[in-house]
Amino acid sequence: MKYFCLYILMWIGWLHVPAQHQHHTHLSATDSLLQPDSRHAHQDAPVMTHAWSLSMPMSRNGSGTGWQPDLSPVYAYMHHSRSGWNLMLHGSVFLSVRSVNINHRQQRGGSGIAVPNWVMGMAQRRVGSRGLLTAGTMVSLDRMTMGGDGYPLLFQSGESWQGAPLVDRQHPHDFVSGLFAGYTYQVSQHVDLNGYLGYPGEPALGPAAFMHRPSALSNPDAPLGHHWLDATHISFGVATLGIRYKWLKLEGSLFNGTEPDEDRYHFDAPRLNSYSWRISANLSEAWSAQVSAGYFNPSEEKAGEAAGTRTTASVSHSNSGPGTTINSTLAWGYNRQDHHSEHAVLLESQLGMKKNNFYGRYEWVQKSAAELQLDLPDNHGHLYNVHALTLGFSRNLLRFRNTDLAAGLQATAHRFPADLEPYYGKAPLSAQFYIRINPSRLML
Repeated sequence: MKYFCLYILMWIGWLHVPAQHQHHTHLSATDSLLQPDSRHAHQDAPVMTHAWSLSMPMSRNGSGTGWQPDLSPVYAYMHHSRSGWNLMLHGSVFLSVRSVNINHRQQRGGSGIAVPNWVMGMAQRRVGSRGLLTAGTMVSLDRMTMGGDGYPLLFQSGESWQGAPLVDRQHPHDFVSGLFAGYTYQVSQHVDLNGYLGYPGEPALGPAAFMHRPSALSNPDAPLGHHWLDATHISFGVATLGIRYKWLKLEGSLFNGTEPDEDRYHFDAPRLNSYSWRISANLSEAWSAQVSAGYFNPSEEKAGEAAGTRTTASVSHSNSGPGTTINSTLAWGYNRQDHHSEHAVLLESQLGMKKNNFYGRYEWVQKSAAELQLDLPDNHGHLYNVHALTLGFSRNLLRFRNTDLAAGLQATAHRFPADLEPYYGKAPLSAQFYIRINPSRLML
């Protein structure tokens, strides 16, 4: 408990820093590259740019080295030091009371309290007239607040606890979920070259991780397609090189394709046993898209993991105004392993209207009997199509020192083949009530 209190105090320590509400007119993606300094010309203090470019706005930051739309809202505390460093802290803490599979208490599910949480700090400064140095870390107390097996979530699979695969539960994230640094050289207003090292870090693979997407801001749960889309956001060993030309970026990574082990407090052995590539494009300030693929060659000492490939594609849209924001993500992931191929599709969106937030998430994932630990015949790799629809509402109750306190309620319904009903019942329903704490939105 004392460590959790220190974690909250770390947030409070930033609350004396006034949010930098920088009011300026958004330029289009093309204009911002042609005139990178014009956006800040009327401000006395330096303004934090994109983590990996002096020519792009901070709002394009996704996770790792990925992109989001330029119109994405930013929820963070910021500070510009006299020494030339620009500092940012963001994250969220959920306190949720949940009941999973309410209408079938005797079958798979569960209930209780869960506290998904994370906080991320970043620092950047110019190096000469064309260089940009960025470093950061992300920590989570999931293991402390939720135990080793995480929280109940129907049809979720991935990672393990006490030597057994986790099924119908979302695993906790590592205490140190990110520790990274990178350097970007601005060849011209149109061209950047950058390198990124993480231990742990995030390779160039997939869309922005779910906790960093504005479209998932109010949803405490990880997507069921997490291990098809963005699970590599914690990889113990990442090296990425990238080049940007105007609105297009090409990246390649070497990374550790072995999933984190069950000890969430230490650093796993660093390896560069896998590789990936990603192409990102921001054709306008409201849209961002990516296509990526990776080859996984996990360590042989990690039982249950085998070599395979992952392919992803996604598009995100943001439209933000002074009182209303709408953010959406459509993503597809495809895993191929040992002649076993599975798809996952996600569509999520959030509409923010002053203090009220309406959001939803639809998912279609393919799961095998083995993945779900079911006593069913394999039928030569037969897959079960699982559909999940989540609808939710949250309201911002209080704003104090640039921090928002919100309360929310969401419900999830599932649909799947009748073969799975002996384990889950028919059309299981789940619901939760939660309190969320996060930094207030910056008015960029």
